[in-house]
Amino acid sequence: MNKGLLSVDEALAQMLAHARPVREIEEVPTLEATKRVLARAQRSTMDVPPLDNSAMDGYAVRIADGLKLRVAQKIMAGSVGSALEPGTAARIFTGAPIPPGADAIVMQEHTTATAEEVLINRKPAPGQWIRRVASDIAKGAEILPAGKRLLPQDTGLAASVGIRTLPVRRKLRLGLFFTGDELVMPGEPLAPGRIYNSNRFTLRGLVEVFGCELRDYGSVPDTLEATREVLRKSAAECDVVVTSGGVSVGEADYVKPAVEAEGRLLMWRIAMKPGRPLAFGNVGDSFFIGLPGNPVSSFVTFLIFVRPFLLRAQGVTDIEPHAIAARADFDWREPDSRREFLRAKWNRDGGLELYPTQDSAVLTSTAWADGLIDNPAGRAIAKGDAVRFLPYAELYR
Repeated sequence: MNKGLLSVDEALAQMLAHARPVREIEEVPTLEATKRVLARAQRSTMDVPPLDNSAMDGYAVRIADGLKLRVAQKIMAGSVGSALEPGTAARIFTGAPIPPGADAIVMQEHTTATAEEVLINRKPAPGQWIRRVASDIAKGAEILPAGKRLLPQDTGLAASVGIRTLPVRRKLRLGLFFTGDELVMPGEPLAPGRIYNSNRFTLRGLVEVFGCELRDYGSVPDTLEATREVLRKSAAECDVVVTSGGVSVGEADYVKPAVEAEGRLLMWRIAMKPGRPLAFGNVGDSFFIGLPGNPVSSFVTFLIFVRPFLLRAQGVTDIEPHAIAARADFDWREPDSRREFLRAKWNRDGGLELYPTQDSAVLTSTAWADGLIDNPAGRAIAKGDAVRFLPYAELYR
């Protein structure tokens, strides 16, 4: 039944085999590096912490000195105390360096104290509440691997060891255009037979999620020459060109012949639902990905195919979304002969509910859902079955 169609895995493998990371590397301030892709692994130039320090507000003591001690000094974070004299304790605060001679910290809740002395109500264990030098990071240790899309905590980690700038790959330039004389923008008159171009908003948002430099060429008239002209222009200016609509076999579907005229079409149809028409090829040095025009098909094929291709082309090493084994709280009795991506949502019982209609034109299903169920071809689902769930949180990273 799926004769002539590539499987999802075959199609994705073909696309990823052609993806190549952008070569240009930029040095950017660490403060501005979040969401960028790290080009070279980073190593720490220091031990963290650089000195033994206190993990608590309390008192630095020498255990052998007993339970009643004179408070001889106060050590704040950012200052350094003097050596602990016999029979004394140091009032100490979180993060402050341990004074020489101290071998434990007693948290203030376990003491009775006056300005001059402290009574220890619970004898500490050796090393208690002391953070040892290099216990977090050792000098020379790798802290961030190459090919990582930097999260806020990653840039914070780099800053914690004094890294001021980070080498990142240039942002991928992505061109986007849409075909269909029926498309209008919100705010324009909606004449009979016209529809609002929702795909422009969905796809632009997705491109921004993945940190590309977007060049939006808008809607293109349904003619071969107009399609070829915008394709040439976008391919000359971008690393990747993504289109929506016009990749089927209708009389007004000009994207496929335009790509064949200007470049090379490497694959076309995929055994998946939604989204059978998916074109992939190249025009000059730019890669081309043609998505279906139906809004759900466009959305799903972007997440399943464009997302990993963009990540690989940006130099990201970990591109596989982490699926969750989840319980189906529904019946799916008439599966398709193609691999299906079903819109589903968590319920309060920890199971998945299915949107009532899985039609590829019902964009409501994508906004309602928490992710996609990846259902193998021909597999019926009964309530209680385990399914493979791809949360949006995974597909958006």
